[in-house]
Amino acid sequence: MHEHTVRVKISTGTIEGFTRDGVHRWRSIPYAKPPVGALRYRAPRPATPWPGVRYCHGFTNCAPQQRMYTLLGVGKYQPMSEDCLTLNVVAPQDPPDDGPLPVMFFIHGGGYLMGSSATPIYDGVALARGGCVYVSANYRLGALGCFDLSALSTPEHEIDDNLYLRDLIMALRWVRENIAVFGGDPDNVTIFGESAGAHAVATLMAVPEAEGLFAQAISQSAASGMVRNPDQAAMFAAQFAGLLGASGKDGARAAMSARPADLLAALDTLIARAGKEMPGAFPVGPTSGTELLPEDPVVAMRSGRAHRIPLIVGSNAEEGRLFTRFMQLLPTTEQSIEMLLSTTGTETRDRVIAAYPDYPARAACIRLGGDFAFGTASWDMAEAHSRHRPTYVYRYDYAPRILHWSGMGATHATELLAVFGVYRTRLGGLLTAAADGSSARRVSREVQTRWGTFGRTGNPGEGWPRYDQDMRAVLVFDRNTHLEYDPAAARRRAWEGFTLAVG
Repeated sequence: MHEHTVRVKISTGTIEGFTRDGVHRWRSIPYAKPPVGALRYRAPRPATPWPGVRYCHGFTNCAPQQRMYTLLGVGKYQPMSEDCLTLNVVAPQDPPDDGPLPVMFFIHGGGYLMGSSATPIYDGVALARGGCVYVSANYRLGALGCFDLSALSTPEHEIDDNLYLRDLIMALRWVRENIAVFGGDPDNVTIFGESAGAHAVATLMAVPEAEGLFAQAISQSAASGMVRNPDQAAMFAAQFAGLLGASGKDGARAAMSARPADLLAALDTLIARAGKEMPGAFPVGPTSGTELLPEDPVVAMRSGRAHRIPLIVGSNAEEGRLFTRFMQLLPTTEQSIEMLLSTTGTETRDRVIAAYPDYPARAACIRLGGDFAFGTASWDMAEAHSRHRPTYVYRYDYAPRILHWSGMGATHATELLAVFGVYRTRLGGLLTAAADGSSARRVSREVQTRWGTFGRTGNPGEGWPRYDQDMRAVLVFDRNTHLEYDPAAARRRAWEGFTLAVG
């Protein structure tokens, strides 16, 4: 395997990466000052320039999280540190001569609690080979970035809100300033993400400060119910301070001085408690009604105040199945569903239940839980944004037989296997051992082509019409990819206007 080094000069100094298999890669480039010490809980500051050459061959730290989520390979874990604000760039070795390449900027998922841009599936090489410059970024997670403690702020210990959004804006500014030296077009950036990353994509569309930093957006399986208002955020912050053993006035000092592991443990306790006391409530995610994020992203989309850019939005056929095995955060049992719906009144409960004729059969419960968490977000965004700008909606139905046999099917995150070309790798070979190789590669090619075309032009190509209130066209990715019109009409209508009573 032929490999050599490659250097470029960016705004903060020279960085060295490596070239292998026809692509250049630079890993863990700092895009902000480490948010440590007095900078914990503060908006990110620009990175400090360095002398000489910075070696960007390997991944450095991911954001603090539970160690089991930092696995990079057999027995190999990524180190964690608050010094984690870095990004990675993958670019074709021999780009075409017809001008700069579109940029695909990926935001990883993980419930705003876990994840890393170094996760092997996100390496982005297949996308870069398809003709783009691929960027993936870390952002502060959980209690250090995605949980709003700004209500605890004091003159002595200032705490900013929505830190992870501020991190991502800083990373996107870095792209605007530097991506040209990698062959990318700073005026044609597509942000895309999955799960919490998809929610971050949707939220950035409603952040005024992010205007002009991206030209298109792709939101893959964003979750509903992740936004809270300042009063709810303040209530959770006060409870969190209590779990750290602090009173209200002392909360900021306690959060500033606590070890990351203690902050993680306190947040885990708070999430578990909130789930019991307020079904469906999740304390982590953005706070709207702030200067940075004036309103809920879907409200902003509906009114036309979100950034008026083309959007792809969608979800997977069997989102809920993953959560019956891992991270049981979704209501996928009769008991948890009845508890969730008990807060909404009998009329709403009956309307929702009626859309799942086999309820309370297990499959119906899992589907209802998946719709509550992910389907509703996709439908709400499609209905809202399509009034103002081109919006393209998909549903991902494809699963190789092995995933069906395991009871997973086309569950949450399985579209990532297609987006990142995993079906052409050794892992993909294992997943398609039951004679599914050609169909998996075909679906992968289709998804990657659509994403790439959209990233280049803002339109995902022929045969995928815009979503509108009349037809509600949805492209269904499967063995035979095809169009359907309002495919889940009864379920979509049943959830319209659904809100949880939180706080």
